[in-house]
Amino acid sequence: MKPPVVAMRGIVKRFEGVTALDGVDFELRGGEIHGLLGENGAGKTTLMNVLYGLQEPEAGTIEVDGRPVRLRSSQDAIAHGIGMVHQHFMLVPTLTVAENMLLGERGGLLVRRRRLRAAAERIRERAERYGLEVNPDARVWQLSVGEQQRVEILRALYRDARVLILDEPTASLTPPETEQLLPRLRALADEGAAIVFITHHLEEVLAWTDRITVLRHGKLVETVRPQETSAVALARSMVGRDVTLKELGVEVSTADETGHAPTSDAPLLAVRGLECRGDLGVTALHGVEFALYGGEIVAIAGVEGNGQAELEEVLCGLRPPTAGTVAIAGRDVTHEPTAARLARGLGIVPSDRYRRGVIRALPVAENLVFDRIGELPFGTPFRVRRKAVASRARELVDRFSIRVSRLDQLAGTLSGGNAQRIVLARALSRGVRLLLAAQPTRGLDVGGMEFVWARLDEARRAGVGILLVSTDLDEVMALADRCCVLYRGRIVASWSRRELDRERIGLAMGGVVEAPGRPAGAGEVLTRR
Repeated sequence: MKPPVVAMRGIVKRFEGVTALDGVDFELRGGEIHGLLGENGAGKTTLMNVLYGLQEPEAGTIEVDGRPVRLRSSQDAIAHGIGMVHQHFMLVPTLTVAENMLLGERGGLLVRRRRLRAAAERIRERAERYGLEVNPDARVWQLSVGEQQRVEILRALYRDARVLILDEPTASLTPPETEQLLPRLRALADEGAAIVFITHHLEEVLAWTDRITVLRHGKLVETVRPQETSAVALARSMVGRDVTLKELGVEVSTADETGHAPTSDAPLLAVRGLECRGDLGVTALHGVEFALYGGEIVAIAGVEGNGQAELEEVLCGLRPPTAGTVAIAGRDVTHEPTAARLARGLGIVPSDRYRRGVIRALPVAENLVFDRIGELPFGTPFRVRRKAVASRARELVDRFSIRVSRLDQLAGTLSGGNAQRIVLARALSRGVRLLLAAQPTRGLDVGGMEFVWARLDEARRAGVGILLVSTDLDEVMALADRCCVLYRGRIVASWSRRELDRERIGLAMGGVVEAPGRPAGAGEVLTRR
C-alpha cells in the first residue's frame, strides 16, 4: 500500500459558533481517485478548502509527502503541488480565459502579450488532451456555466498539480463531456496523481473511485472501497436514514402513470416563434415554440450553452426577445418586466442560485420574502414590518427544513442545498400558477434532490404548471410529463412521457435526432445553420 501523499488529522473548523468539521481524519494516496461524499453542509468543501489553504483550521495537522505543512493561502498549496477546482467558480468574469490562468503566478497580469499567447497555446493543448473545449481568448462573463466549469478544471491541469481536488467537476458537464473527463482522470491517477473527487452522483463514485469517504454533520462516518458498498448504502451513510431512491432519484408519479390530466384547457405558458440574441450578439434562440398546461411538468433538456440560459432570461423578463411572443395565462407578457410576470403568478427558481436566487449579504429572513418586501403584510414602499418578515421566515424555515442557526444568519454562509431551499420556499410560497425551475437540483446531494423533486411533484399535483430546464437526464426521466430538447437554440425533438427514452434524449442533446422508422441511435446529425 502506498504511503499517503496527504494526511489530515483531527481537523476542526467552526463558523459563527457552528462546527463545520469536528476532528476529521482524511488520507489521500498517490495514484488514487478518492471519492468524498456527504450532504450539502456536511463539511466536504470546508475540508478541501483547509487543504487548499483557503481556510485555517482551529485544530489538527496536515502532512504533505510525510512532512508537516501549514497552508495559509492557496499559493502555499500550489507550491506544494495542490490544485483545486471549486464548485462555485473562482474566476474573474471581466478577464479572458488565458488571463485567468495566469492569476496567482509571479507577475500576475503584468505580462507581455507573448506570455499570454504562450498561455493560450498551452490551454488549447490541455483542452484537446482532456476533451474540454474552450476559447482561451473569450472573457469569462461571455461563457456558459458549463464552459466556466471547463475553465476551472483546465486551470488546475494547467498548473500540473500532483494533488487535484475536484469539487463537483461534472455537475455542469453533459453526459458525453463527463464520459470524456472521467477516463482522463483515471489516466491522470495512473500516472501518479492523487485526486479528490467530490460529487453527488453516486454512480460516478462507484464506477471511478478507488476509495470513498463519507462525512455527515462535520464528522467522518466511514471510508470504504466501491466494491464493499452500494448506492443505497452510501445514501444512507450520507443522510443518516433510508432515502427513497428511483434510479438514484426519488419516487415520483408522472401524470401518465397516475392518470392525472392537466388541470387547464388553455395553456398557462405559450411561447411562439421566440428569438433572441446572446451576450456576444449572435442569435441564441431560433423560432422556439412550446406550450405548458397546469398540472404538468414540461422539461427543456439540453447541453449548457445551447440557449437554455437565454430562454430562462427571456421568460423571466431579463432579456428582450428579437421576435416571437410569450403569454402567461392568455396574456401577452413579451415586453412586461419581471415584477409584472410575478404578479401574474410566475414563480422563478433561477439556474444560478447565488447570482439571482439569494442575496448573500442579506439575512435568511429577508431572503425568504425579498420579492414581496414592499407589499403587505411584510411592509410598504416606505417601511419594512420586521415582525411579519420574521414570522413568515420561521414558518418557511420549518416547512422547507432549511438548516440555519438563526433567522439573521447571512444567506452567504449557507450550504448550496440550504440556499436552494430558500429559493424554492420563496417561489412556492407566493401561490404560483406557473413555475420556472431552471437546474433546480444542480450541485445538490441525494437528500436535497429528494426534497426538491418531491416539492415539484406536490406543486404539479396542486395544479401548478412547471417548466423544468435541466441538463440532468435522471431528473428529466424522473419528472417530465413531456420533454423538448433544445439544441443550438432550436427545439429539435419533443416526446410525451410514454415516448421518453434516455438514449434518444441524450443523443438529441448532442445534436443527433432519431429519424422516423429508424432505431434509437440511428438518426440525423444536426449541423449549425
